[in-house]
Amino acid sequence: MVCNRCVYVLKREMTTLGFEVLDIMLGQVILKATDDFPQKMNTMELMLKGNGFELLYEKKQKIINGIKAYVEKGIDMQLASGVPTRFTALISDQLNKNYDTLSTLFSSTEGITLEKYIIFRKLEKVKHLLVYTEMSLTEIAYALGYSSQAYLSNQLKKYTGFTSSHFKQAKQKENQQSY
Repeated sequence: MVCNRCVYVLKREMTTLGFEVLDIMLGQVILKATDDFPQKMNTMELMLKGNGFELLYEKKQKIINGIKAYVEKGIDMQLASGVPTRFTALISDQLNKNYDTLSTLFSSTEGITLEKYIIFRKLEKVKHLLVYTEMSLTEIAYALGYSSQAYLSNQLKKYTGFTSSHFKQAKQKENQQSY
């Protein structure tokens, strides 16, 4: 769950099932305790699967989801403030665990290093900003804490195979289609 649509769908569906939703965040729905909760578990699992979600029980997966949530939060904080996020500190402080331990768990579970995952998520944000905003690559590089526009451009090309102009062209095509 990353988007507002996911939050909306889960809140609506959980309410329909008779649950009172207290909070929804990445990878976690907090419900008010009910006496019939055990009886509703199968129905909840079917609803989640029907909407493209899954119920997670495993402690390791909860930690992984927490890591992913704090990566997203760190990127958003960085974008809002222009101050580079120290992901090692953010993630380990928020999850109250040693970063190296978390990084090893993440790599073994996800099949990618945590550092590469952070790069990929930042580049997804870059692509989104290039297509859906008027920000230049220089402005995006500054906002996301890159050392230079050239470094960001090189990373974009290395990991996506495309230059920033490709994403700007996608924006132009989208704008032309909406007229």
